[in-house]
Amino acid sequence: MTPISGSWLEDRVEEFKASLAFSTRLPLVPATSQTAKAVANAAWAFPVTGLVVGLIGAFVYALAHRLGLPAWPAAALSVAATLVVTGALHEDGLADTADGFGGGDTRQSKLDIMRDSRTGAYGVCALVLSLSLRIGALASFADTYAVVWALIASHCAARAAMVIHMWLLPPARSDGLSYEAGSPPGESVAAAAAIAFVLLLFCLHPVRGFIAALVLIAALALMAWLSMRQIDGQTGDVLGATEQVGEIVVLLVAVA
Repeated sequence: MTPISGSWLEDRVEEFKASLAFSTRLPLVPATSQTAKAVANAAWAFPVTGLVVGLIGAFVYALAHRLGLPAWPAAALSVAATLVVTGALHEDGLADTADGFGGGDTRQSKLDIMRDSRTGAYGVCALVLSLSLRIGALASFADTYAVVWALIASHCAARAAMVIHMWLLPPARSDGLSYEAGSPPGESVAAAAAIAFVLLLFCLHPVRGFIAALVLIAALALMAWLSMRQIDGQTGDVLGATEQVGEIVVLLVAVA
């Protein structure tokens, strides 16, 4: 058997660091222009980053439950913890995408609105709906262990959907994060999908995990179709919105 070289392991570690740098606010490595170019190759690591975020949310929920808080406040604190860890990166993308797709008349106007730092009515409504569905789903589980597994599954699978979306569609702009990162290699995307699928089956049990994977594929297809119809491609904001949709659908299947 051929041993794994140190350089191979070092490359995977650097890719994991790049994934953490762009997806979280954890103080491990700075998000530099050099790591931006490594994001495409780091596609496989995004579900692993989701595992880290999910575990942090699960720890906060378990701690809140241990301190005697009811399910709703514990779920709200858990979601808040994931917002802090990620810097609300994906929520920002969801709000911008909702504003652009909902408020723009032309492709260019939609892209201009998405780049505007202000949040409009569509964005606010999308954020309220996203937070309500996620907190409500977490609060509806029968026990703490189910919440832990659901958080891990949803964050891992949603980030795999995000990189698949990035691989499927071309960038809608000639600048920005999505354009600079480029298209991830197929083998890295396949690895991300495999990691997410295995974790879905393990965390939610095989039947429910398989159903969650099918629903997630349908949601991803819808987001990809909508992205092409609205702006002829994808942006960083659209990828963030895809992550949010992925979290929601996996949580809803898990709690159903």
